[in-house]
Amino acid sequence: MAWLLLAAMLYAQEGAVDVPEQSDQEYTFLLTGASFAVPSNGWFEVGCELVGAKPINRAIGGEAIANTANRMIEGTLYSKEELEEMDALVIMQVHDRDVFNSPNLKEKYSDYETPIPREDYAAAFDYVIKRYLTECYNLKFNESSKYYNTRGGKPAVIVLCTDWHDGRVTYNTTVRQLAEKWGFPLVEFDKLIGFSKNTLHPVTGEQVSRLFSRDKQEIDGETFGWHADKGQDQYIQRRMGAIFADTMRKIFPIE
Repeated sequence: MAWLLLAAMLYAQEGAVDVPEQSDQEYTFLLTGASFAVPSNGWFEVGCELVGAKPINRAIGGEAIANTANRMIEGTLYSKEELEEMDALVIMQVHDRDVFNSPNLKEKYSDYETPIPREDYAAAFDYVIKRYLTECYNLKFNESSKYYNTRGGKPAVIVLCTDWHDGRVTYNTTVRQLAEKWGFPLVEFDKLIGFSKNTLHPVTGEQVSRLFSRDKQEIDGETFGWHADKGQDQYIQRRMGAIFADTMRKIFPIE
């Protein structure tokens, strides 16, 4: 892939013996998340198909970002081979929690006590981010890696996501702060989904998200659609797939 070759040339140390070779393999994106992201939804798979990427979906319903962290610790989120192969780690853990502010953030991921508890979402996000950045960098020391002896190791791409609509203000606000802190791209489903919590549907008088969900969630006294209807043929899933694909096209040189 052209971007990998360019990145390696930019990061390679003077006199480095190995530079990652260009490959004609398609991009590979790995998704971690919970019920909004499991394969039965379809948006991730639709988005990957639109950009010709290989999807690896590791989302599990009922999990939180702490589960993602602990699966990294266990070595079950991705294998060594998948770490080498994947071009982006996509995170859609969208519980309506503050994922930015915490007094418990550590300087290094190795400073955290494990397993990671579920209660502090910001600290768990911090662990996942710092561990992934570290693992990508440390591939420069792995003689079997195509990133061996390069200056920066593997370029680490982490992509964050908002909730599928703008009802979860706490999460959507703080995930934007997190993306800005790290300079990460953000898939703004809430901004581009086509409706807003600020205006009710003119016929039903309810939040528009209710039209696309069979269950509901109460947030600050208002009732919103909770889980969008599942299936790659569903309008919301296909729209989310298009929004995701558009974001990835801005990150990678996809024709």
